[in-house]
Amino acid sequence: MSVGSGSLWSMEDFLAATRGRPIGDMPASIGGISIDTRTLEPGDAFFAIKGDQFDGHAFVTMAASKQASLAVVGEEKLPALGSVSIPLVVVHDVLEAMEKLAVAARKRSKAKIIAITGSVGKTSTKEMLRTLLESCGEVHASVASYNNHWGVPLTLSRLEADAEFGIFEIGMNHPGEITPLVKMVRPHVAVITTIAAAHLGFFSSVKDIARAKGEIFSGLVSGGVALINRDIKHFSFLSKLANAAGIDRIESFGEKRGANYWLKDTVTTPASSHLHARINGKVAELQLGLPGKHMVSNLLAAIGAALLAGGDRDRVLGTVGNIGSVKGRGKSVVYGEGRRAITLIDESYNANPASMVASLEVLGMHVPTAKGRRVAVLGDMLELGKSSQKMHRELADPIREANIERVWLVGNEIAALADELGSEKLAGHYDTATAVEKALVKDLTPGDVVMIKASLGIRFGALVEAVAKHLASR
Repeated sequence: MSVGSGSLWSMEDFLAATRGRPIGDMPASIGGISIDTRTLEPGDAFFAIKGDQFDGHAFVTMAASKQASLAVVGEEKLPALGSVSIPLVVVHDVLEAMEKLAVAARKRSKAKIIAITGSVGKTSTKEMLRTLLESCGEVHASVASYNNHWGVPLTLSRLEADAEFGIFEIGMNHPGEITPLVKMVRPHVAVITTIAAAHLGFFSSVKDIARAKGEIFSGLVSGGVALINRDIKHFSFLSKLANAAGIDRIESFGEKRGANYWLKDTVTTPASSHLHARINGKVAELQLGLPGKHMVSNLLAAIGAALLAGGDRDRVLGTVGNIGSVKGRGKSVVYGEGRRAITLIDESYNANPASMVASLEVLGMHVPTAKGRRVAVLGDMLELGKSSQKMHRELADPIREANIERVWLVGNEIAALADELGSEKLAGHYDTATAVEKALVKDLTPGDVVMIKASLGIRFGALVEAVAKHLASR
């Protein structure tokens, strides 16, 4: 992502931060930071990071052809690069150099910084918060779900010096991963959306997941605020972790009385949520253009974070109606007209037991038209360890409660659910997303409402695109 024609970094500050050795005719300034030539914009500095699948050094020539201002490369890779047409900044370790740039960006920033973690709802809350704070000033936020060991420093290194608010999503699937990231970000507000059995294969218990999420408190600046979901079982435990980290101010959101951002009541429809909430002692009536109590919970977290970061109350609450759905996280599209229309709900980005149940509840709110049905296409929930089969089987009751008529299953782990459902609801069980595509689109009928959801590794994003293309061509 480029910041456009403006200057994100002067060359002097860039070299001082990365401690790199310049080779070639350096530009006066840099417009943006990139690690991916597919999205690189002219004027970006390209960091040739070595990832799990690709080494960025193999794409330096491509970066040059797309008019990158320079490339940051590793010392040991320099002999193999030959003669490239853009300047180079040579460093010992490329990712480490980007981390140093991220630290420098945070040091120069006067923005109010919010960091968000949680088992479910991080990206949705971040996008809601971005919308709310854009009514109050210049906002910098991570794109997509850039919340890991390279995504956080990349996002932080792009933080403009004049931004008034910075929003960062921080994820993990092992203990100890959040601590180094949040110590780079150094937030004024730390949000925990919820705790659930995500990545349970890497933890001995859900409480250990809560402990790992609580690492976010270790990076809060002096006087910072912890904002925690009051409805979750581990609220008291997380509050104690915050206190142990030296945090005096703990605020909360949720349905339980005593929450600073308290949901009094809500009415949800397939397309929206109408709610009354007490926000720091004063009741507000709000209309959110997204369905589901989980989205209402995310909204309360976003409102709380916005106000704690200094956002104007009237502007923040007045912007709730502008919040929209996020691709892969509940975005709903209707194909066709009238009673013969088919509704496609895209929940393809990720899945764990909590988010799966929430999505099934939303599907259950929809009323099919004509002779349509509620159709769920569900894939494996990954990284659940020894609890995997049990947690997949337990989806049977939410499916029945939501009156879902047709269930398509994809993956090895979810086979346990196939046995639980029986032939009455089971439409088919396939090994891959590609394998189910043909049978699924052939089976869809006018009036159907179809929801597609799985862990990211099952690659349901492509399945959603294929189904959408088919429905659009009908």
